[in-house]
Formats: sequence, structure tokens, C-alpha cells
Amino acid sequence: MHPLVASRRPSSEEYSHDYHRDLVAQVEADCVIEVFQKQQVLLCELASHLTTEQIDRVHAPYTWTLRQVFEHCADAERIFGYRMLRFAAGDNTDIPSWNENQYADSRFGLGNFGAIVTELGMLRDANSLLLRRIVPAAWDRRGTVDGSGITVRALAWVCAGHLQHHLQIVQQRVETNVCVETDVES
Repeated sequence: MHPLVASRRPSSEEYSHDYHRDLVAQVEADCVIEVFQKQQVLLCELASHLTTEQIDRVHAPYTWTLRQVFEHCADAERIFGYRMLRFAAGDNTDIPSWNENQYADSRFGLGNFGAIVTELGMLRDANSLLLRRIVPAAWDRRGTVDGSGITVRALAWVCAGHLQHHLQIVQQRVETNVCVETDVES
């Protein structure tokens, strides 16, 4: 089986959380590898049009700055990649969930925005390369996260849906340009 065939949309039996279903549903495509590539372009395009003022403001009704959103996406991309690697290798040891707010509280405001976007892009590239090199049967391998089963294929689609979700929010925030001051330290 060709990797692009293996990267097809997951069936509902490949994951168990409604949250995962909602993220997968946000992505309108048939091949997650192609989605990863298109999201790379969107990521760069969107980030290149953000102003310094937009990056460090909280856009109501949200509570994170755009810098924080991109940092969160980089953290999530790294975690999704680690999970895909482990499950693709046949390691089905239960992986605990991650508390995104704890990660956010410890890292937000620490990075140069250009470096954060570069990091996120490199992580996405690394995950794309991982998915391209695994054997087709590995896409069907299942592991558990916080006691819930999920396949490598479903994880890849959740990863794509997660970034899609946040990029859409960033785009909406910038288009509406509704901003309020924030006291985020940089």
C-alpha cells in the first residue's frame, strides 16, 4: 500500500474522543500528508502578514496572544509527533495526556516570534517525514493516550485538525482586528 493511500481519513473506530472527531472533521481532504504540506504554506503565509502589535495582543474574546497560540501549536506538534513515532513503532504503552495550560504557563512569551514559527514549521516537516517513511501497516497501529485507543492515522489527522483549528482562529482574529491590551511579559 502506498503511503498516500495509508494516510486516508481515519474511520470512527480509530479514535474514541468526540474532541478528536471534531478536529478530524475540520480538515477537508483525503490525504493527511497533503494536508500537512498545505498547512505549511498557510502557516508561513499567515505568520508573514502578522504585525508586531498583533502578535502580542489578546484578541477578545480569547485569552492568549498570537505568540502564545503559535507556541502552543509548536508544543502540540511535538507531542503529536512523539505519539505517532511511538505507536508506529508498535509501542502501545499508555501515554498520559498533557495539560496544555501547564505547558502554556511555563513557556508563554519566551520566544522570538520568527523562531517560534520556524520551530513549528520544522516540527511539521519532521512529522511529515516520519509519516512518509513508516511502513503502510504502521498507520493502523494503535496505542493509548490516557487510557483511550487511537491509531497512528487518527493521530496524524488530529494533529492536522489541531493546527487547522488554531490557524483559522488566528486568521479570524487578524481579520476582525478586535484587540485589547495585555500584560503578557515578553
